[in-house]
Amino acid sequence: MPEPVTSTIDVPGATLTYDVRGELSNRPVLLLIGSPMGASGFPTLASYLADRTIVTYDPRGVERSARSDGAGELSPDDHAADLITLIESLDVGPVDVFASSGGAVNALAVAAMRPDLINTLVAHEPPLAGILPDSEAALAACEDIYETYQRDGLGAGMAKFIAIVGFEGEIPADYTEQPAPDPAMFGLPTEDDGSRDDALLGQNLRGCTSYQPDFDALAKAKDQIVIAVGEESANQLAGRGGKAVAERLGLTPVVFPSNHGGFLGNEYGMPGKPEEFAAKLREVLTR
Repeated sequence: MPEPVTSTIDVPGATLTYDVRGELSNRPVLLLIGSPMGASGFPTLASYLADRTIVTYDPRGVERSARSDGAGELSPDDHAADLITLIESLDVGPVDVFASSGGAVNALAVAAMRPDLINTLVAHEPPLAGILPDSEAALAACEDIYETYQRDGLGAGMAKFIAIVGFEGEIPADYTEQPAPDPAMFGLPTEDDGSRDDALLGQNLRGCTSYQPDFDALAKAKDQIVIAVGEESANQLAGRGGKAVAERLGLTPVVFPSNHGGFLGNEYGMPGKPEEFAAKLREVLTR
């Protein structure tokens, strides 16, 4: 696999950092994106797609992509504008996109705004709590996570986030009344360090989960969209979000190996099945 070549691009309110593996003349270029996960989450998956030219990036406010617009909350439309600028700056024509989690929400926003920039989008488990049948309870749980983070800090907020990510099935109406998980159970800090700049809990959680995609626009581009769900996580919140998008668009979700992080190697100590995942992604992109 070629070593990544790193570049930056200025956008309103931020400087985005992105990496290119391979020659941009090898088309279609494949973007691998997450949110708030940055480029550091994709080296293993990229290694199994060595014949493709791959672009990864850090979303604004994440890792190397510094914000100059403050530390307020962001919306998928903010990220979509950044992605549109990035794709246009590559000057390679329509691109293939694998987008996971919040990245899938952002990429769906791009597909609605600028379908001409996308060849095929594989949207893997977008956590669109706002379009679920249990949206009221799901969004209340997300709001509770945000408020817990603002009140008690990273450990307490992240413990609740981890708990809801793995919750199976619909979120019950009394979910937020249940006992809070112990941060120590997940190896998280139990003391509040006073910081409130976490990219996930402080900047992206509410905007991402409450986002309402433009389904009228997406319906016009649905031949370019593949909705992916994990074989182990399809009944969890993000997987259910993916299935809800597929239902709205009249698509059949494609089942991918492993779980919500199925493409990961040991980037974060929670490996999925990246080789099998890459094979499925290759199959979807070439059929």
